[in-house]
Amino acid sequence: MKLKASQEVCNDTMMALWEECKPCLKQTCMKFYARVCRSSSGLVGHQLEEFLNQSSPFYLWMNGDRIDSLLENDRQQTHVLDSMEDRFQKVSSIMDELFHNRFFNRELLDPFPFSYFGSPQRRPFPKTRFARNIMPFPMFGVPNIHDMFQPFFDMIHQAQQAMDGQFQGSLFEFPMMEFPEENNDNRTICKEIRHNSTGCLKMKDQCAKCQEILSVDCSGSNPTQNLLREELNSSLELAEKLSRQYEELLRSYQQKMLNTSALIKQLNEQFSWVSQLANLTQSEDQDYALHVTTVASHSSDPSVPSGFRKVILTLFNSDPITVNIPEEVSVHNPKFMETVAKKALLEYRQNAQEK
Repeated sequence: MKLKASQEVCNDTMMALWEECKPCLKQTCMKFYARVCRSSSGLVGHQLEEFLNQSSPFYLWMNGDRIDSLLENDRQQTHVLDSMEDRFQKVSSIMDELFHNRFFNRELLDPFPFSYFGSPQRRPFPKTRFARNIMPFPMFGVPNIHDMFQPFFDMIHQAQQAMDGQFQGSLFEFPMMEFPEENNDNRTICKEIRHNSTGCLKMKDQCAKCQEILSVDCSGSNPTQNLLREELNSSLELAEKLSRQYEELLRSYQQKMLNTSALIKQLNEQFSWVSQLANLTQSEDQDYALHVTTVASHSSDPSVPSGFRKVILTLFNSDPITVNIPEEVSVHNPKFMETVAKKALLEYRQNAQEK
C-alpha cells in the first residue's frame, strides 16, 4: 500500500509540474526557432503543442530526448560516412584511370623515368615519305619537351604530399575548400524541431518547472532505482561525448576528402592526356612514339598560313594530326622535330580534352 501510495504521489507531482513546464517550454522553443533557425514558427508551434500534449513527463525524467538525439546523430553520421565512401570510390576511379592502379607511383616523379620517344640507342624515327619532295628523314636526337611535362610532375608531387600527409596534417598547397562556420548543436536542434519537436526538450534547462521534474524522487523504498538512473545519466554523458568526438573526426576527414577529390579532379582535367602518353610509352608494341607521315614543302592548301608548311603525323595510337611548321625551320634543322613534337603534343592534348 505504501509503495502504491508513493507511486501515486510521484505521478501526481510529475503531472502537475508537467502542466506548468509545457507553456514555458513552448514559448522558449518558439523564440529559439524564430531567432536561430530563421524560419516561420507557425506550423512548428502547432506541431509542438500536439507533441507536448501527447508526451509524458517520464520521457523528460528519463532523458528520453537525449537518447533520441543520440539515435538521430548516429543516423546522420552514418549518412555522412556513406557519402564519404562514395566520394572515395569516385576518387579511386579517377586514380585508376590516371595511373592504372598505380596510386601516385613515385617513379613518375622522376622528370625522365623513361625515354618518351624510344630508346636513345634506337633510331628515333622511321624513314618518312614526303609529299612532292621525297628524301630520307635526317637523324635527330630526342626532342627536349621537359618543359611541357614539368607542370604535370609538379602537380603529381603535390598530390603525393597531400596523400602522404593525410593523417599527419594537411600539406595541401592548393586553396582549401572553406566550410561555413555553423553551430552543430543548434543545427541539430533545428532539424529535430522541424522533424518531430524533440529538439524543444533540450530547452528544459531554461524552465524551472521542467528542472523540478528531473529532481523528482520516484524511487520510494527501492534505492536501486536511483542508482540505475544515475548509471543511465553517466552512460548518456559518455555517449554524448563520444558522439561529439566522432562528429569532429567525420568533419575533419570530410574536409580532407573533399579537398583531395578536388585536387584529383583538377589533376585529371589538366593532365589525363599526359597519363595516356605515359602509359603508351611503356607498351612493348610501340617501336616509335611519333610517326611523321607527310611533309608538304609548298602547300597550296588555303587553310595553311603563308610562310608555313603542313606536317601530318601520328602520335602513338592517335588519329592523324596536322600541324603547321614555319618554313624557315627546314627538315634538316635539328629543331624541326622538336618543333613538330611540341605542336603534336599540344594538338594531342586538345583532342584528348575534347573527347
